[in-house]
Amino acid sequence: MEVYFDNSATTKVSPSVQELVVKVMTEDFGNPSSMHMVGVHAEKYIKEAQENIAKTLKVDPKEIYFTSGGTESNNMAIIGSARANKRNGNRVITTAVEHSSVAATMKYLEEEGFEVVYLPVDRYGVVKMEALQEAMTEDTILVSMIHVNNEVGAIQPIEEVGNYIKKVQPKVIFHVDAIQSYGKMEIRPKNCKIDLLSVSGHKIHGPKGSGFIYIKKNTKILPIIFGGGQQMGFRSGTENVPGIAGIGQAAKDCYNHLEEHMNHVTALKDYLIDALEAIEGVTVNSRKGAEGAPHIVSAGFEGVRSEVLLHALEDKGIYISAGSACSSNKPTISATLQAMGVDKELLDSTVRFSFCEWNTKEEIDYTVEQLNVLLPVLRKYRRR
Repeated sequence: MEVYFDNSATTKVSPSVQELVVKVMTEDFGNPSSMHMVGVHAEKYIKEAQENIAKTLKVDPKEIYFTSGGTESNNMAIIGSARANKRNGNRVITTAVEHSSVAATMKYLEEEGFEVVYLPVDRYGVVKMEALQEAMTEDTILVSMIHVNNEVGAIQPIEEVGNYIKKVQPKVIFHVDAIQSYGKMEIRPKNCKIDLLSVSGHKIHGPKGSGFIYIKKNTKILPIIFGGGQQMGFRSGTENVPGIAGIGQAAKDCYNHLEEHMNHVTALKDYLIDALEAIEGVTVNSRKGAEGAPHIVSAGFEGVRSEVLLHALEDKGIYISAGSACSSNKPTISATLQAMGVDKELLDSTVRFSFCEWNTKEEIDYTVEQLNVLLPVLRKYRRR
């Protein structure tokens, strides 16, 4: 049996997206900036994708801008808004459990002279509201927060955060990294007072190299890519029409079946958590039910390094992650796990299982069966 439990790293492109992307690449391949009909046909795919995505967020299609993925969207949101609002202040607030595409960008802002405040989290990875309240000052210009943590599935209270920010400092920009939440739950930027929101296509059965950023109308933000002025000057460069069409289709598919798919995935998550908690020496970092993301389970395996367990399961046809795939080839201790106060002995013994609607309970049964066989053997060779 082959089991793919690494859907937070990337998902398989859906059949409907595959079909559309191939059609755009081979038939409607024009440059959307061209004035002839071949270009006009290509441009229609961009508008249709904007409309599909806007419907899922209940926003104006003109507020959707396409990027190469989540990393670019996060960079554009953070650097663009910080630079645009520098006259109003110098303080930027984020959390201690951000994805590397945010954390590294914050380090860049520090090098540019901005003050960055990193909010602590509780043992479940959820930001402490009192810490945000203490961090907000008159010179705060941006708050950037991940919605669903990519390692443990912690859900941040973005509606509470957004409403608080706009109540005390209406001009502060609120950016949300929704790369692990979009397509898994309802998100309403207007209800949450979100100004900027980042999404990646390959997390929702869309093509790699596709993404978008929601930019609320009249949000003060500067471009970070310059050239021909495409997309109203916010993101220059010839649009990746196949990728844009693909992410638009993937967004439509996700939200047409959202409740059905997420009920299924949540059931898988809870089923795996129950099974893991029954195994000696296993600590689960993710929460069951609606308290955690529906598709992510993080667990520490006492006495077994995560990389060793990953490859042992791989030999059995089971594919998981030792952390964020974006840094999986750089063996560093997870900042998220450290911020959560995870036991030191488990920091390099934690892995992530992540699901999509195509996974099954039978796959979980097989995985748990293999874990029960492998763990006693691997623990015999634990590092002293």
